[in-house]
Amino acid sequence: MLKQRVITAIALLLVLIPAIFAANPLPFAALMLLAMGAAAWEWARLNGLMGATSYVVAAVCLALCGIAWQQGWTQAALPGLWLAAGAVWVPMAAYLLKAGVAGWPNIARSVRIVVGVLALWVAWLAVAQAKWMGVNFLLSVFALVWVADIGAYFAGRTFGLRFTKNKLAPAISPGKSWEGVWGGALGVLVLAGVWCLADRYFGAAVPSLYSRLWAFSPWLMVVACIFLAGMSVAGDLVESLVKRSAGMKDSSNLLPGHGGVLDRIDALLPTLPLAMMLLQFLHK
Repeated sequence: MLKQRVITAIALLLVLIPAIFAANPLPFAALMLLAMGAAAWEWARLNGLMGATSYVVAAVCLALCGIAWQQGWTQAALPGLWLAAGAVWVPMAAYLLKAGVAGWPNIARSVRIVVGVLALWVAWLAVAQAKWMGVNFLLSVFALVWVADIGAYFAGRTFGLRFTKNKLAPAISPGKSWEGVWGGALGVLVLAGVWCLADRYFGAAVPSLYSRLWAFSPWLMVVACIFLAGMSVAGDLVESLVKRSAGMKDSSNLLPGHGGVLDRIDALLPTLPLAMMLLQFLHK
């Protein structure tokens, strides 16, 4: 299992790293397009659509992304879209987590499918725009999610086991704790500070998310980092909720040893568009 996991990770990195650092943003956008199509297929199956119908859902997601690409939206200012994404993601995540696993089947399947596809579409637009803005900016958003996850794991293991473990959502993800959430947020704040210093020291041609926020207001950067770290956890929990409702451990077996594509990008789905939303306030 470990060998399979390592081999898959290496193969993914061999494809992802050149695409991220390529001067031309098209390869990365195309790679992310394929990922979103695969995630849409997984989403359909998690919601009970099998066979040809699941491929139709994936095709619709790919078509929406393709139309947006053809219309030049990957480089266009879309403040209304990002603000709408924030207005939907925050209350929606709160509602779903409050309703829990039992509440998921009560939502009409057509609504679940449509909202999932739109979430993937918006996330693709956000990640394509982030790449177009520059590698430093793109990686700063990716790193936020990675550090929030790693920090949550180690803080949960250290403080959650040493002291009384305050379960975050025991019915959805028993391993997650509030100690982990705050540990992840702290890790992101440290990351943000170090990244701002690195941007200044190396004279980054493209400012990171953290430098942009800091330049507007250090307090905004602190609040934004905590907010985005929290939403990355929410994205992970929402996918866990859907998988539990479907009785599945992983979204698929597309990535041997790692589960499915949704398992790898769930925390990015809210974080990417919400990071783009926060940038809108910097232009006020």
